[in-house]
Amino acid sequence: MEQQQQKNPLLQFQVKFKEIENGFKLWLSKQSLPVEAAVVSATASIQGAAIGGIMGTLTPDIASSIPTPPPDAALNPQAMASFKQAQALSGGPFVQARNFAVMTGVNAGISCVMKRIRGKEDVQSSMAAAFGSGAMFSLVSGMGGPNQAANAVTSGLFFALVQGGIFQLGQKFSQPPVADTFYDKTRTLLTSLGLQNYEKNFRKGLLTDTTLPLLTDSALKDVRIPPGPRLIILDHIQRDPELRERRGIRR
Repeated sequence: MEQQQQKNPLLQFQVKFKEIENGFKLWLSKQSLPVEAAVVSATASIQGAAIGGIMGTLTPDIASSIPTPPPDAALNPQAMASFKQAQALSGGPFVQARNFAVMTGVNAGISCVMKRIRGKEDVQSSMAAAFGSGAMFSLVSGMGGPNQAANAVTSGLFFALVQGGIFQLGQKFSQPPVADTFYDKTRTLLTSLGLQNYEKNFRKGLLTDTTLPLLTDSALKDVRIPPGPRLIILDHIQRDPELRERRGIRR
């Protein structure tokens, strides 16, 4: 089996790539903050440009199909702003590559600086990075129109709010489940008897640790535990000094 894995070129490539990645991260962690931020930003920009270019290639360039506003529309700031936004969001591969490069590069750079300064990744750092990337995306893509500064701030706030919500959801679903302390002794008892598969029966019947001394054959039968395991559980409870004392059984 090991020889097959060694001869597998795909597996060898994955192992080699992981070694290079870990070595690069180790080298980067030893650099100064400006060097680390510059390298991280450049790397993220290249990745963003590649993604944007691919998306721009796969998506039809509808910028040319957008009708140019008449000359008198230049006097209407709202019309020109809408036209600029449409152009920014419908450009071809080069436009999308530029937009994504700026957005991902700024986000990664700010995240790197915030993490090095604060020593942690939290929702505040994530929102700050998103604000910067949103503002720069608005300025570079030309979405701002005549009020570029105001629209850049608005875009930055929108990006920050969205990123903050995503970060909070990710934190919520990525955290391990809280241990259920009501079944600690029950879990230990069943595991010691090799009956851990019946823990779900105890939970369905709300047979918590406090009910262990009170267990009867009928109670275990109600939660659909077979006769054999019922006898083993009751015998263990009768023999356990602590449970026997709590149950009021005396020799």
